[in-house]
Amino acid sequence: MASKKPIAKNSVCLWYDGTALDAATFYADTFPDSSVDAVHHAPGDYPDGKQGDVLTVEFTVMGIPCIGLNGGDTFKPDEAFSFQVATDDQAETDRLWNAIVNNGGKESACGWCKDKWGVSWQITPRVLVEAITDPDPAAAKRAFDAMMTMRKIDIAAIEKARRG
Repeated sequence: MASKKPIAKNSVCLWYDGTALDAATFYADTFPDSSVDAVHHAPGDYPDGKQGDVLTVEFTVMGIPCIGLNGGDTFKPDEAFSFQVATDDQAETDRLWNAIVNNGGKESACGWCKDKWGVSWQITPRVLVEAITDPDPAAAKRAFDAMMTMRKIDIAAIEKARRG
């Protein structure tokens, strides 16, 4: 018998309406250090599914252990929870943002977007965090004000605003 990966001591549980495996597969294909680790089928019927349906999916998103629960349509994700992804350059920012938005997701403000399953993501260039925490309050405010006008973060515009 093959050895099983131990269950993480702490993991994020995300609720899906029958699409946990689709979401986990998308995340594994899109984000580095991500994988679908296990798929568990229901041993019996339950309120939102039948015996044999995918009940839970163990997956990893950028090193964070997660469980996708196919719990039905009772609960929906909202912006109170999000994955914040620190990007290193505009190419990485664009790639991740476009992967989410162009796969049925939606843009929001200030680097936030939502995937087609309703999970919120902050695609946040490291440059942005450095700029809005600049020790020079005027530089930080200029960068912050520039960010407030954006959907996907434009690193060049943030750097320009920071410089004044």
